[in-house]
Amino acid sequence: MTASVRTETRNSVEVRIEGLHRHFADVHALDGLDLVLHPGELVALLGPSGCGKTTALRIVAGLDEPDAGRVVVGDRDVTHVPANRRDMGMVFQAYSLFPHLTAQQNVEFGLKLRRVDRAKRAERARHMLELVGLGSQANRYANQLSGGQQQRVALARALAIEPSVLLLDEPLSALDAKVRAQLREEIRRVQLEVGTTTLFVTHDQEEALSISDRVGVMNKGQLEQLATPEELYTAPATEFVAEFVGLMNRVPCRVEGGRTSVLGTTVSVREGSVGSGEGAALVRPEHLEVEPDPAGDARVVSVSFLGSVTRVRARTADGHEVLAQANGAEAASLSAEAPLSLRLVAHELLVVPR
Repeated sequence: MTASVRTETRNSVEVRIEGLHRHFADVHALDGLDLVLHPGELVALLGPSGCGKTTALRIVAGLDEPDAGRVVVGDRDVTHVPANRRDMGMVFQAYSLFPHLTAQQNVEFGLKLRRVDRAKRAERARHMLELVGLGSQANRYANQLSGGQQQRVALARALAIEPSVLLLDEPLSALDAKVRAQLREEIRRVQLEVGTTTLFVTHDQEEALSISDRVGVMNKGQLEQLATPEELYTAPATEFVAEFVGLMNRVPCRVEGGRTSVLGTTVSVREGSVGSGEGAALVRPEHLEVEPDPAGDARVVSVSFLGSVTRVRARTADGHEVLAQANGAEAASLSAEAPLSLRLVAHELLVVPR
């Protein structure tokens, strides 16, 4: 997560999603969703396709209505308030800029609908374009801007009206990887500076973990876990979260007296684990130390160089394959079938049914 000091403004409000249900025929898109966004907070909803995250955002935006439950912004119940009266800004995956208008005119559009004085809306639009780093592109049309620049204009337009809530619906998925990484940091910088409460829907784990205050992982219309990025990654509450966020090994083990032994190291089991008996310990690759060892009882299956780190797939003595992580120097000498030692470097693990 990007650490910074948030500037809370008069637009920083609490958003409460309470008991939302939404059914489409036999599909339960939302099954009792509860979520609170604190004033000025950026919360990401993360999950696989069909988990309900976009349905939740559309209901908050007023583009869809729930079968049950409500949406409260500040002290106002907006569940049945039309979208154009909710005081929300929205940025979609598609840039949705008006091609016949310049960047400046696109940003002014919402202010013009609100009958803001011409001079004031021009000043506000210029300020927002400067904020997203496009002050020099104000007079360019959409087809004269790159995809990343168009999305910045869309963000500036959404924020120009000073909304109570900013909604981001996978706004970066149409961009290439490098631009996506740059723009997500820009979105976070602008959101912190403006202080608008923000709900960000994405299927990209890296995006969610890198810019959010908290991340909610959704599965089958329900919230599996809502936590800071660090807690979500290091202390997943459920098997689904553990395996959906980041890479995870499943190592057979046995639980006795609240402890288990994995690769010769005994550790405590986390709350929510199998109480006793056979199970599978969930182990991150970075929690497995790799060391070339002629006497080691594990063997290298493959080595993948990824720049700053190298991933090593190894086969343990009992025939199970695990993925470990090492720096380039440690793994440089490893080749297929080379002997090595594996050591667990975690203090506690989540153990799920095998």
